[in-house]
Amino acid sequence: MSTNTPPNNAVNLPLEALADYLRARGLADAGPLVVRVLAGGQSNPTFHIDAGANRQYVLRKKPPGTLIASAHAIDREFRVMKALAGSGVPVPRMLDYCEDDSLLGTPFYVMEFLAGRVFMDQGLPGMAPAERTAIYREMSRVIAALHAVDYKAVGLGDYGKEGNYVGRQIARWSRQCKESTLPVNESMHKLMEWLPAHLPAGDETTLVHGDYRLDNLIFHPTEARVIGVLDWELSTLGHPLADLSYQCMGWRIPHDLWRGIAGLDLAQLGIPSEAQYVQWYGEATGRDAAGHWDFYIAYNLFRMAAILHGIAQRAADGNAAADDAVETGRKAGPLADLGWQAAERYMASR
Repeated sequence: MSTNTPPNNAVNLPLEALADYLRARGLADAGPLVVRVLAGGQSNPTFHIDAGANRQYVLRKKPPGTLIASAHAIDREFRVMKALAGSGVPVPRMLDYCEDDSLLGTPFYVMEFLAGRVFMDQGLPGMAPAERTAIYREMSRVIAALHAVDYKAVGLGDYGKEGNYVGRQIARWSRQCKESTLPVNESMHKLMEWLPAHLPAGDETTLVHGDYRLDNLIFHPTEARVIGVLDWELSTLGHPLADLSYQCMGWRIPHDLWRGIAGLDLAQLGIPSEAQYVQWYGEATGRDAAGHWDFYIAYNLFRMAAILHGIAQRAADGNAAADDAVETGRKAGPLADLGWQAAERYMASR
């Protein structure tokens, strides 16, 4: 996890009050806090806190201003990571949750800081082919482990509704787009009509991350091993293949558009093909994703486009957490176009 500002500069937090709060909970020494804004993050402002010897934390809070209902669910992030402690899914240790907004202006939580590597580029530049293969193998292993969690046994039986996850997600993100003051492109309109009319038969419920991708994973400093899965605000109970296909959008998105690997020489790089990655998951879980794969890809490209459209809306409203929110929001249309292409492929294959 990296930082991008000098300590305590441009940190809009009441540091003395925060230090008192942390000391009262045994989380800080007597000295002043050293705080940096953590790099990345379109949604919830996130900070690294040095509170003394061996007291390195991450503080994550809701953004200020008027927010879209159900967004920025840091309470759910805290709950799910706390529930997963000791499971096969690596997560940071959760230390404190504060729902009182009088201290920092919004609710926040504090968790363990994990010193490791975060890879923003799915092409993994600078690595040997074998290293890239190992990274992708590990990503597949961890998402399979997530979908194997007995969510009722870890206290998450009421974490979401069972059944019709994809249908409910389509309705949710369609509603958000329709409530937005910014226009959506033609492909988004088509997908909002097409997706609910083509839901695949059959259903399954597991714990899903909702935003599982390379840059939401922290890897060991030297090993191809995930030590922490982050950014759980979209997690819920849902369909595991919807969760898997979300990550697999990367194989469909051009590298020069946004976070994709389409168009790269994957074999030369040591990165598995989309089919190989899905096969690894199938071998680990016993699930067959092939039957309706293009539907799930279309659904997730629509969902991602809707999320980015929401980022554009927050930028227009002045509530965006990241400086590049406007540019990120502009990618919603091209992703929706890719989603409609996947929908057309699905219809052609039936």
